[in-house]
Amino acid sequence: MDKIWLILSREYLSRVKKKSFLLTTLLTPLLFGGIYALAIYLAVAESDQKVVKVLDETGYFIDKLGERESVVFEYVDGSLEENRNDLESGGFDGLLYIRQIDIHDPKGINYYSMTTPGLDIVMGINRSLESVVRDIKIEQMGLSSTALDSLSTDISIDAINMSGETEKRGASGLAMAVGGISGVMIYMFMIVYGAQVMRGVMQEKSSKIVEILVSSVKPFQLMMGKILGIAAVGLTQFALWIILTMTLITVATVAMGPDAAAEVANAQPGMMQSPTPEEQNEVLQAVESMKENLNIPLIIGAFFFYFLSGYLFYASLFAMIGSAVDSEADSQQFMFPIMMPLIIGMMFLGVIIKDPSGPIAFWMSIIPFFSPIIMMIRMPFDVPFWELALSMVLMVAGFLATTWMAARVYRIGILMHGSKVNYKVIWKWMRMKN
Repeated sequence: MDKIWLILSREYLSRVKKKSFLLTTLLTPLLFGGIYALAIYLAVAESDQKVVKVLDETGYFIDKLGERESVVFEYVDGSLEENRNDLESGGFDGLLYIRQIDIHDPKGINYYSMTTPGLDIVMGINRSLESVVRDIKIEQMGLSSTALDSLSTDISIDAINMSGETEKRGASGLAMAVGGISGVMIYMFMIVYGAQVMRGVMQEKSSKIVEILVSSVKPFQLMMGKILGIAAVGLTQFALWIILTMTLITVATVAMGPDAAAEVANAQPGMMQSPTPEEQNEVLQAVESMKENLNIPLIIGAFFFYFLSGYLFYASLFAMIGSAVDSEADSQQFMFPIMMPLIIGMMFLGVIIKDPSGPIAFWMSIIPFFSPIIMMIRMPFDVPFWELALSMVLMVAGFLATTWMAARVYRIGILMHGSKVNYKVIWKWMRMKN
C-alpha cells in the first residue's frame, strides 16, 4: 500500500506542477467567465434598430404593427418595384410586402432585404403580424379579447409518490435536470481522464522508464498508483474549475450591474424571456419542493460513489490498452469496444428520463458498463433501495474484475515492445500464470 501511495503521489505532483495543467486549469474558467461577461456586455449594449418599410395592399396592418426593440416599421405607398429599387439604393434595412391575402390563411407575405435577415428580425416581424391577425379575427367573430383570454386556463398537476412511508410530491423537471447533469459529468470525467491513463502508460512504456520501476514495485501497484494519481488530478482540476468559474461569473455579474442577468435572458428572442413574478415564485416553490422531496445527501453520496467506481472501472481498461500497445494509433482498434457502452448510455439518456422505472432503465442501471451514467440519471426519481444496493454491489464487483483483468495484461504487456497485439494475444496474456 505504501508503494501505491508513493506512485500516486509522484503521478499527482508531476502532473499538477506542469505548466499545461496550470494553464488549462486557469484559462478554462477565464474562457467561460469571459464568454459570460461578453454575453452580458452585448446584451446591455444598445443595438441599432432595423428600419423596415411596410407595403400593405390589404390595409389591415397599417399603423398596427407598432415598434419592437429590434424593428421600427414605416408605412409606404407605391408599387413593389419602386420600393424594391429604393431598398437597393439604401436608406432602410428591409421591405415587408403584404399582398392581398385571405386573413384566415395569410400566405404570400414576403420580406425583402439585401442580406439574409437575423432570427431576431424575422421573429419580431412574425409576432407583430400574428398579433394583428389575431385581433382582426376576434373582431370579425364579434368576440371580446378579454373574454377570449379568460378561456385559456393553465393546469398543473401534482405528482405524488406513495412508494415510501410518507407521501412525497414529485419534482420531475428538477429531477431530470439533476440526473442529466450528474450523468454527463461522470461521462466526461471517465472519457477525459481514462484516456489520460492510457496515454500515461504508453509514454512510460515507450520511454523504457517502466523497466526500472517494475524492478522495485509490482506491475499491479504501478498500475493502481497511476490510475488513482490521475483520478486525484482530475478531481482537483474539476474542483478548481467549479470554484473559479463561479467566482468569475459572480464578479462579472456584479461588475455589469444587478439587472445584467435579466438583460441576457431578454437578449435571446423567443428562447429566454425575463420571468414574471409569478414564474419566479413557481421556480422558488419548485426548488423548495426539491429540497423537501429529493434525498439530497443520498444523491450526493451516490454521485461520488459512481463517479469514482465508474472511473476505476474504465480507467483499468484504458490502462490495459495502454500497456498492450506501443502507440496511440495501435490503440484505436481496442478503444471502440470500451467507448461504446459510454456512448450507448448517453444515447439512452432521453429514454431513461422518459421512463426511469422501466425495464430498460432497470437493466442498464445494474450492468456495470452502463450503471455509472444510467443510475445517476435515475437517482432523483426515487430508485428503490434494493435496486441501488444491487447496482452498487455489481459495480464494485465490476471494477474489481476489470482491475484484475487489466493487472494480468499489464504485468506482461508493459514490458513487451514491437509485438503485434490483437484480442487473441491479450486473452493469452490474461490466462498466463507467470
